[in-house]
Amino acid sequence: MAVKIRLTRIGAKKKPFYRIVAADSQSPRDGKFLEILGTYDPHQDPAEVKVKPELIKKWLDEGAKCTDTVAALLKARGLLPGSPEKAAAAG
Repeated sequence: MAVKIRLTRIGAKKKPFYRIVAADSQSPRDGKFLEILGTYDPHQDPAEVKVKPELIKKWLDEGAKCTDTVAALLKARGLLPGSPEKAAAAG
């Protein structure tokens, strides 16, 4: 079972709101998931992302892969290896 960290939509029509979840790569977008890792609200200014860093790290250590969108959101917050905030803090 390949695990992906991806978005699942839970918002109303024309008002998207997303959960960041760990899910089996073969399950549908809004289908079964293994664990909720955070939320993403694109309607806030700036877009609001709330994550549980310890759960993100746990799933990445177990071999989960992030989708491109989730990877961009996490890199902007310094939660993925090679992200700008961690590189600036290390150097």
